[in-house]
Amino acid sequence: MAKPHGKCSVVGCKDEHRTLHRVPAAEDRKAPWLEFIFEGDVPAKVGKKLLVCANHFQTDCFSNLGQYNAGLAGKLILKEGALPTLRGIPADEEHVSKCLVFIEKYIFVTAVQTAVSCKDFGTSTDPFIAPLPHRRSTAIQRPSKRPRLEEEEEEEEEEEEEEEPLQVFSLKYIVYETCLMELFEVCALCKRACAVKTQRLGTFVSVEQLCKHCEYSRSWKSQPLVDNTPAGNVQLSAAVYISGASFFELQKVFKAMRLQLFPYDTFRQHARVFVEPAIVHTWRTWQELMLQQLSQQNKVTLGGDMRAHAPGHCPTYGSYTMMDLSTNTVVDLQLVQSDEVGGSSDMEKEGLKRSLALLGARGVTIECIVTDRHTQIQKFLREENIPQFYDVWHMEKRLSKKIDKMAKKKDCEKVKRWMPAIRNHVYWTAASSQTGPERVAKWTSLLNHVRDVHTHEDPLFPQCLHTIRKTRDKRKWLSAGTPAFDSLEKELTKKSVLKDIAKLSPHYQTSSLEAFQSAILRFAPKNVVYPYLGMLCRYLKLCLLFENIVPFLAVVFVCDFLVFPDPDSTWLHCIITRMLMEDEPPHRQGILFQNPGRERAEPDQ
Repeated sequence: MAKPHGKCSVVGCKDEHRTLHRVPAAEDRKAPWLEFIFEGDVPAKVGKKLLVCANHFQTDCFSNLGQYNAGLAGKLILKEGALPTLRGIPADEEHVSKCLVFIEKYIFVTAVQTAVSCKDFGTSTDPFIAPLPHRRSTAIQRPSKRPRLEEEEEEEEEEEEEEEPLQVFSLKYIVYETCLMELFEVCALCKRACAVKTQRLGTFVSVEQLCKHCEYSRSWKSQPLVDNTPAGNVQLSAAVYISGASFFELQKVFKAMRLQLFPYDTFRQHARVFVEPAIVHTWRTWQELMLQQLSQQNKVTLGGDMRAHAPGHCPTYGSYTMMDLSTNTVVDLQLVQSDEVGGSSDMEKEGLKRSLALLGARGVTIECIVTDRHTQIQKFLREENIPQFYDVWHMEKRLSKKIDKMAKKKDCEKVKRWMPAIRNHVYWTAASSQTGPERVAKWTSLLNHVRDVHTHEDPLFPQCLHTIRKTRDKRKWLSAGTPAFDSLEKELTKKSVLKDIAKLSPHYQTSSLEAFQSAILRFAPKNVVYPYLGMLCRYLKLCLLFENIVPFLAVVFVCDFLVFPDPDSTWLHCIITRMLMEDEPPHRQGILFQNPGRERAEPDQ
């Protein structure tokens, strides 16, 4: 990435920023810049190459300040019409953070620029040049003098581009071996054939070139090495792990194209050493920030539900997710094994107990919890004196199944025509009521409404709120004493149904929680067996994606040397965590409710 040569032209600028911006060429935009550069005393003649560093602009003048501070951009980009206004850097508005200094130290790998021309091949490399034999130099004729204005114009037009440090997140390409060897077959000095030696390690390849005639030599590596570990191999393992893909499916693709790939054991080693620690550390740090913010609030409304990881009635794992329903933020996730609690039926209760214990230890005050109608959860929350409400969707789903089954019976076909109205009535009852008795009164009014009776005996809801209209189709109304009405009345007025209707959640629902659990199918399909840590990291990774955490936070988390004391290890963790944060959140990819293809059971992908 190129940047302008030169220094800041602003009078009195001493602390120059690395990003320099040219003065606009348009006269109407150029004048304010010149006024600022020369402090109002613009000379009659000014040079064409005037630069202003980024320290003289307000922070809102840049369109990529967040990406720059996070290390995802090499220079700051000005917005259209931005003007310099600052003479110095305010103490509280520094453009370069400590994290950026860390990234420049460990993330960027300095490229070595070669003095050998490669025009014949059309491609340049970054070789290491060994000492060359002494060669006689010839005198260079001094060019003729020319006007100063012409020199300035040519200097601006033919300005050389400065080599930026090579970023690990630069673009990557598929290179054929025959095309790569063309760059090393001929000596760059004597143009004779050279001896070429290659060495491969997974997707990494190094080339050693030696000319036996002039003793010219150079070495080239396809990837940066960090503590003898190719960065590309680690990135590929992290990409497979983080994206929820299968290593074995990737292996089939690579084999079909004859692409070089490391074995499965190497993938598992990368996962254990780099990927999984980075995911767990990032989640724990982010969770501590969330719980600290929740502890400062008066009361929090939470939603909880469990997902069983295994088809059938005997799952091995159960993940209990706790979400802050006011912000749709996952605040805790507990992965419970069935053998820990004596059976799969007790996993949901155990997950809830662990989550509540964690929230209580962090000082979070719970106003209420919205869950499904699990009987063990009801009893536990009742004993703990924690208010509980039921999610409306679960209630509507249960009633719809019952009524649909009822409508298939003889003389009950009319009930099927009322199913959409009954579904809507469940949601309206929950949303428009403030107390449990009011919800029950509105719910039982449905039995009068289906008989074309719109006044009710309950004083909490004496009459229907809709406009009374005469219908042309009187056959849709039910009559008292008929099998259809009696069956519907029996189902809607059951003691358990009225009890559950009274506890429907009036405001918050668990729809976001259901969407989160649906997205897990992409990263941890039920037909694939994972070890405990692999399963946990796949859940935690989805939690981070669901929160859409900015990359800047991820860089801050991984810069903690107390967790990763080795600088090279921290560098690799930072790569993986940045990849983790750059992945697109699943609810923005439109894959929340897609069912993944059936794959064969594997020990761990």
